[in-house]
Amino acid sequence: MSLPFLREDALPVGVVQPVAPGVRRILCGNPGPFTWRGTNTYLIGQGRVAVLDPGPVDAAHLEAILRATEGEAISHILVSHTHRDHSPGVAALQDATGAPSHGFGPHMTPPDQGGEGGDHGFTPDVTLADGTVLEEFGLHAIHTPGHCANHLCLAREDGVVFSADHVMSWSTTVVSPPDGDMAAYMESLAKLARRESHLYLPGHGPPLPNPARFVAALAAHRLEREAKVLDALRAARRATALELVPAVYGPVLEMRLVPAAARSLLAHLIKLEAEGAAARDGEAFEPR
Repeated sequence: MSLPFLREDALPVGVVQPVAPGVRRILCGNPGPFTWRGTNTYLIGQGRVAVLDPGPVDAAHLEAILRATEGEAISHILVSHTHRDHSPGVAALQDATGAPSHGFGPHMTPPDQGGEGGDHGFTPDVTLADGTVLEEFGLHAIHTPGHCANHLCLAREDGVVFSADHVMSWSTTVVSPPDGDMAAYMESLAKLARRESHLYLPGHGPPLPNPARFVAALAAHRLEREAKVLDALRAARRATALELVPAVYGPVLEMRLVPAAARSLLAHLIKLEAEGAAARDGEAFEPR
């Protein structure tokens, strides 16, 4: 299935872009195969400002945030999830502003259990449980595990959703077990789809208008991929996630993306195992 990704984004690094009423975007200069052009930091509100996802440790990005809010007061620092491209910049921003940090909680998977991509140094000053409302900014916290176990989206009543890495406009989301969970991801996707929204502001990529069709296409794409995984497993009779990558993705996949693809297939296999369609034998899986 072809997904309608948005891969045109001319915003220069460090420049402020208004993207919704009372919302500004600043792009961090940390491009990569999984961050695309970089992490989006959002400035929410005027006068008193909440900063969402300060990004990695990056002096130039910190300076861009402080320059953009000169004459204003940063009162809240919000974190969508604890991956190293989103939350490590909190500490320096707190040093500069004294603002408390808010998030679902610390990273939930230890480094030696598959949580090596997490920011294990971050614990929020204020916990945002599912359903918490930040009245001053009209933000509703929505716990959306899948990409990361402590992932939050934030929604406003006017239909603007800060979708972070759960729904990105430029690419599908990496779901890497054990902190990533495909069953949880699909449930979280359905949870977001039930909201009436007209604009998603993702953690990477440009703003996504009219997201309902895009979210439906994402869900269909995942189910299509899952069917391919099951077909490939049945053909192989026994295989690891890595061994299934060529059959599921084909020869066009770049070699540098193969490990991430294998992690995504593992997430599908774990979901199929939980549903009774596959059984695990060590690192390998067999169809049932």
